[in-house]
Amino acid sequence: MKATGIVRRIDDLGRIVVPKEIRRTLRIREGDPLEIFTDREGKIVLKKYSPIGELSQFAGEYAESLSQTTGHLVLVTDCDHVVAASGTGKKEFEGKPISKQLEEAIGERKSYQATAGEANFIKVTLDDSGEFVQQAVSTIICEGDAIGAVILYDKEEKKKMGETEGKLASAAAGFLGKQMEQ
Repeated sequence: MKATGIVRRIDDLGRIVVPKEIRRTLRIREGDPLEIFTDREGKIVLKKYSPIGELSQFAGEYAESLSQTTGHLVLVTDCDHVVAASGTGKKEFEGKPISKQLEEAIGERKSYQATAGEANFIKVTLDDSGEFVQQAVSTIICEGDAIGAVILYDKEEKKKMGETEGKLASAAAGFLGKQMEQ
């Protein structure tokens, strides 16, 4: 663990304030769930909780199947990171933090198809190189909350993503959302 040099006291109700710098760095907002656990050395660990992260193995298998069927790169994200990736180029995206644009699209519960150069085409991760030029994005909704997205991504300009890819992304997002509810 990285030392921050910040010391905080616990108040009489057992509360502690997580410093603003740490919240900003880890993208923790008011109302975000945190997982609390201890390690063997007696440290208390706070970890940002990701509901879709609970299904990361299942999401990976689903992404693999969808990628093999469509031939596109398939990404499954939570509200902060790429949780699962499958297809050509997956190593560029696995575990990477998502872009502010995608974070906003998830917050607005958007679902769409776009080509590079169009107004609604977005970078998926913070360090997205821009090689991919086609995308179909669908927000994962679980119990009324937007918890992530399913993205079909492709490098070929000739393969314009249409209604079929949009429906596939939407079906995957719907299915993953229902799995989270169980």
